[in-house]
Amino acid sequence: MKTLIFTISLIFLLQLRVTAQTELVLVPSQSMIMTGKGPGQDGTINPFFGQDCYALVENIGNRTFSIRIQQDGKIIEEIDIAKGELKKVKLNKGAELYLDPNPDGIARALVNYEKIEE
Repeated sequence: MKTLIFTISLIFLLQLRVTAQTELVLVPSQSMIMTGKGPGQDGTINPFFGQDCYALVENIGNRTFSIRIQQDGKIIEEIDIAKGELKKVKLNKGAELYLDPNPDGIARALVNYEKIEE
């Protein structure tokens, strides 16, 4: 019986996709780095930092905000995310992800990371 339960549990665990998730609230004029500077400095923990991965950023608030991807101090891309919108962006090895809220109000975001399956 224990073997059966273990086998079923193992099958379900193997089916899960590897993700990490964090919900954030940002006040106006607060820009937050999501990943890239190191322990204690990042707004979220990217379990795949040091390798290419996807960041899934969902706007769960009522205001538009933007995300910024930087690498080696240079801005690679800036993307606006409207209310209720979900964006999936590729983060290359060593890239930093920032959330930049609209100065008019509080922004709420849900951030997930997804491993790139090769």
